Amino acid sequence: MPIEYRIDHERRLVFGKGQGILTDKDIFGYQREVWSRTDVGGYNELMDMSDVDHIVLASGNRVHDLAQLSAGMDAKSAGSKFAIVAPSEEAFGLGRMYQIYRELEAQSTKQVGVFHTMDEALAFLGIEGGLPD
Repeated sequence: MPIEYRIDHERRLVFGKGQGILTDKDIFGYQREVWSRTDVGGYNELMDMSDVDHIVLASGNRVHDLAQLSAGMDAKSAGSKFAIVAPSEEAFGLGRMYQIYRELEAQSTKQVGVFHTMDEALAFLGIEGGLPD
């Protein structure tokens, strides 16, 4: 599976990890599968794109479509954070586009940050001591 995830209920965190070649189908599938769950509403999110080789989107509008879908699935009662670890220029650029589109969505309650390193992302999320295995 191109995006694997685990849920850390103690830290109120969803940790996703992309691998290989990601398509918009993979990304939208992850979004719908994880964020339709009632037990993760208001959780922070960390997406690690370090092992992604390439991202294939049907069109440039898919980033905007994803931002709209994601914002519509945000928990309305609590703000949370979403950190994207994107070491490659491709992933970083697409992550920044997503961040900007999310900021423009009135219904968005997540603060998005895009980072080159895991340490930066963990600091943004306020997580000390790294992630459990």
